[in-house]
Amino acid sequence: MSNPSYPEIAQRKQAQLNSRIPAEWKLPASAIPPGMLSIPDSLTNVKEYQRVNVMAIPRTCGLLTEKELAITENYDIRALLDKIAGKRLSSEEVVRAFSKRAAIAHQLTRCLTEPLFERALYQAKELDLHLQRSGKPIGPLHGLPVSIKDTFHVKDVDSTMGLAALAFQPATEDSPLVKLLESLGAVIIAKTNVPQTVGTLDSCNHLFGRTLNPLNRQLTAGGSSGGEGALVALRGTMVGFGTDIGGSIRVPAMCNGIYGFKPSVGRVPYRGQEAGHVPAKMRISLQAVAGPLARSVADLGAIMGEVVPRAELFGEDCIPGQWQGEFPSLQLPETQARNVTIGVLRSDGIVEPLPPIAKVLDEVARTLRRTPGVKVVEIPVPPALAKCQGLAGRLMGVDGGNSMMDLLESTGEPLIPWLQGRTKRGKELTLTQLGQLQAQRSVVERELLKMWTLDGVTGRRIDAIIHPVAPHPVPEIDRYNAVGYTSSFNLLDYPAGAIPVRPFNESDLETGKEMTAPVIGSWDKANRMLWNENTVDRRVYLDSPLSIQVITPKLHDYDLFRAMEIIDRAVRADNPSAKL
Repeated sequence: MSNPSYPEIAQRKQAQLNSRIPAEWKLPASAIPPGMLSIPDSLTNVKEYQRVNVMAIPRTCGLLTEKELAITENYDIRALLDKIAGKRLSSEEVVRAFSKRAAIAHQLTRCLTEPLFERALYQAKELDLHLQRSGKPIGPLHGLPVSIKDTFHVKDVDSTMGLAALAFQPATEDSPLVKLLESLGAVIIAKTNVPQTVGTLDSCNHLFGRTLNPLNRQLTAGGSSGGEGALVALRGTMVGFGTDIGGSIRVPAMCNGIYGFKPSVGRVPYRGQEAGHVPAKMRISLQAVAGPLARSVADLGAIMGEVVPRAELFGEDCIPGQWQGEFPSLQLPETQARNVTIGVLRSDGIVEPLPPIAKVLDEVARTLRRTPGVKVVEIPVPPALAKCQGLAGRLMGVDGGNSMMDLLESTGEPLIPWLQGRTKRGKELTLTQLGQLQAQRSVVERELLKMWTLDGVTGRRIDAIIHPVAPHPVPEIDRYNAVGYTSSFNLLDYPAGAIPVRPFNESDLETGKEMTAPVIGSWDKANRMLWNENTVDRRVYLDSPLSIQVITPKLHDYDLFRAMEIIDRAVRADNPSAKL
């Protein structure tokens, strides 16, 4: 018998997914807005998606009880953990509430690949028994519902990466991150959707379809951790773990109006994932990292504070670390943030930000200038920064992508529309070629160290940098343009996070006004297509989240968290009514 083709595999996988959502958790058809097309149509008929915001549906659909709504909406991580540890909420009822809400989120956005609800509820009951018998939580994350990107391994569960060739081949052991989280008492409730090949910034594939943006179905949910972004935004989990080699945590955070944290290499266990490339490729090219997406800076800090000190015990790819900082200015109590220097980096030197992106960055800079104890300085765009995007791209492709193409061809699976014409087999680099790339990387790294000093004499450091996540607003499906604003900081291994600032409003439209500055190059030309009124209706961006990126030097992950706290607090105080 011949091997099954990808449509047959996809049909079986969809049936499996559907069977793992309890019938009583399923929405009536009338509650699901138009646009949940069939899997093939969801990839190609993107113009049929209507401008719909589904954020309120979990609250209004009637499936969640008042208590379940309170559990999923009223607490941050620390407060929820306190409720569980104090036996005012059981792990079972918390995990059930979030699992049910995750099921609803999936029916609205296609954000899940593997619902783990039955397994999660069993674990939650065991946690409750332990707490009842011992009087103590099993760990500091006892009962916390967590979701993970599809690429992470969970024993006896698929890690398909959205590829038919990897379906129905369950993992034989858990990823180190899964082991770490569960050792702390966390409960993995689901795995989430990614792009085919995990190589685009819009999460769609032939196996699970396209993840939709819950804020506006006409806009991308981002990638490659797009399922996490949608699920976290809809409160179907307390925190989600994605991965990031070119922006795959920060981009979905931007697109879904939540917070994302890309740590330095070695802070969070990464090994133990399905990759679709030659073993250990990232150890010799460009290393991806794992990190959290959440609904607040506090929640990012709560989860990283437990993971970072223990990471070296679970991952051979991790380094010893404590969740504390090195800059004294960023270690002061939250009411005493003094002498913090924040740099404003307005461009990557390749693509000029579109007007609303330049505007929101300027708004944040002005807010910080009015913040006591914060000094704001402009950072001229270093010439070396423009080299980062190209270097990062070449390092990502050192193997020619042939292992991935082998997987696709084994079932006759075609590339998704966005990848067609962009992806093909290539030649593996030789050791000499790879060495030359890494040498170029070293030169760029040395040059960009100067970005952190105000002058070369005193060596005074800039504590953190604010920068766009992308040079454009959240774009329409399959139109994300410039990855260099995020991938540059993977190349440099700088920790970087995304903070939502405010929604795109009428004043941001600048109707009838076009950009007049000279076009820098092909990337800049493509970016302007997202603003030119002949090629886009700018009103599609209305109410979408506008975000900024925060960056700190290599291994200053805790300082990134503190800088994000200071910046987020200032932004919220300056515009408390700005709700995404």
